[in-house]
Amino acid sequence: MTSGRLAAAAVLEEFGKPVTIRDLPVPEPEQGEILVDVTYGGICGTDLHLQQGHLPIPTPLTLGHEGLGTVRTLGSGAVRDALGTELRPGDTVMWASSIACGRCVPCRQHREPTLCEARRTYGVNRPLTEGSGLAGAWAEAILLHPGAVVVKLGEGVDELAAMSLACAGPTLVHALYERRPVRVGETVIVQGSGPVGLAAAALAQLAGAEKVILIGGPRPRLDLAAKCGIGDHHIDIVTGADPERALDEARALTPSGAGADLVIECAGVPAAVAQGLTLARRGGSYLVVGQYTDSGDTLLNPHQIVHRQLDIRGSWAFSGAHLVEYVRLLPALCGRFDLRSLVVPFPLADVREAMEAVADGTVVKAVLQTS
Repeated sequence: MTSGRLAAAAVLEEFGKPVTIRDLPVPEPEQGEILVDVTYGGICGTDLHLQQGHLPIPTPLTLGHEGLGTVRTLGSGAVRDALGTELRPGDTVMWASSIACGRCVPCRQHREPTLCEARRTYGVNRPLTEGSGLAGAWAEAILLHPGAVVVKLGEGVDELAAMSLACAGPTLVHALYERRPVRVGETVIVQGSGPVGLAAAALAQLAGAEKVILIGGPRPRLDLAAKCGIGDHHIDIVTGADPERALDEARALTPSGAGADLVIECAGVPAAVAQGLTLARRGGSYLVVGQYTDSGDTLLNPHQIVHRQLDIRGSWAFSGAHLVEYVRLLPALCGRFDLRSLVVPFPLADVREAMEAVADGTVVKAVLQTS
């Protein structure tokens, strides 16, 4: 049943085509559902890949898998957030992008909900043909279904700061809590200076890394990271003529120039993987996070893996539990880093301009604002 209202939404109609703004019917939430008035919908690098057709997703659909908004109405029955707080209209919330099925082998046997074979993900695989179509955060409203992990934000949390790492933060909570934790006193190299790389660097600093070296670019992005307090050293590998010089500079900053205890790949560029293998010390670890969509093959030298006796791990996405932990960490993150300065809001109607700004790197984090 619909409420009779319409909500504007940014819809991906076809791969390779610009998104369009449509007015979609606003539903009345049923039992266990939550209708949220979206305040901000974040633009992630993955959204650009989806628009280009790099993942097999159904279309048309409302994009946006990261968001923040205000509860408008709730379906019948008490609805609580992930920490047991009863939700009420007016509460400010964030929500996990995916709902795991809880029944497949990865969910039940392997205890890996991020690898769920039937994940339903807002803004990714919930097309307009299912319900109202308001199943993505690039819209004035979103309908959250039973099973969605919703977290009420605490008083005083800066909403724009929370959106700075809305997807990257939980993704790195998963990577650094469960796949390969940062150990106190370690030297960490992070490849990539987008939101994923900045989340990796910030969380590594919070976890007690002695030194965090950020390799990325372009230079204005690295300068902004430094201004915000993220990373101890900032090396431009994008605009320089010789990438090997940048890699040598990074290695020189590690103890005895032998390499980092942990290298975290957050660049999303296949060629970065071969480079990253050479940045870890012998007996060190390499954590690959940035290769979320299939950007193609790359050449690497397996001798670097064996000679260095590397521990290599991949990390895919995040679950609702990781979002809960990210929200819990927001006061500590905001207290140490100027996360708000990373974010540039755009009106929802300017979605194409916002996507172009993300694609060309002129902004670190773009969010669509609905009001």
